[in-house]
Amino acid sequence: MNKKGAKPIKRKLFNAYFVSTLSITLVLFLIGLLSLLVFNARYLNNYIRENIGLTLVLNEDVREVDLLKLQKLLSAQDEVKTATYVNAESAASILKQELGEDFIGFLGYNPLHASIDVKLFAQHTHNDSLAKLEQKYLSYSNVEEVYYQRNLVNIINENSNKISLIVLGLGIVMLLIFFALINNTIRLSIYSKRFIINTMQLVGATRSFIRWPFITKSMIHGLLGAVLANFLLLLLFFSYNNQFNEIINIDNNNIILIVFAIVFVTGICISWLSTAMAVNKFLRLQYDELFN
Repeated sequence: MNKKGAKPIKRKLFNAYFVSTLSITLVLFLIGLLSLLVFNARYLNNYIRENIGLTLVLNEDVREVDLLKLQKLLSAQDEVKTATYVNAESAASILKQELGEDFIGFLGYNPLHASIDVKLFAQHTHNDSLAKLEQKYLSYSNVEEVYYQRNLVNIINENSNKISLIVLGLGIVMLLIFFALINNTIRLSIYSKRFIINTMQLVGATRSFIRWPFITKSMIHGLLGAVLANFLLLLLFFSYNNQFNEIINIDNNNIILIVFAIVFVTGICISWLSTAMAVNKFLRLQYDELFN
């Protein structure tokens, strides 16, 4: 009878520990993703900025030797990330795809000129820097016009700081939510042992003696959840490496290590703090109050 009765109890305990560890793992996984997003907010901002470039429209009669010389000159500039030559035929093909119409057949000629698309480093994409670069490039003899998306640049410059603050604020709010989720999960597991805590008090056990086993076991669950969460993060990175490279700099090993460390520390600290708070609560309750 005792053996038969022990099996359901062990099964229930295992299920409780499994659910607790799984909940902690999923929450820590989300904390890891959120930390990665916060740390890469600047990288994402730079990625957006560096995809906004200048288009240098060239004179119609520019010679190839002058074109190559200009492209080489631009590539050597400190502010230039890339300088790509686009001939008139390629420019017409791109515009044809965007418009969905053969405008050359309608006009009877190609009105577009050859150009050089210049991508800049992020620190040179502010309004004042772009205005200076526009004047600088217009001074080149073979450049007829300099074009860039001024409205888009203005929107990005106006909202870049706001976006960083929003991401940071979102991170803090989500961290509080995650803490509440882990805290509730642990409190529920401690709640099922409230009578054991009370019995230990009745036989003279000190509060620290009662707390320590619960805290140790909870920290082990937090550590296990952190290991599983980091494993899921690694699996996600390797599975979607190409997709993440566009918005997250996962090639930066320092950021990855910091995120993993945050997951570990968060898992252990929240488990320890939540367990200590939950056990302390039941240590203060009288026997009659345990039934509420």
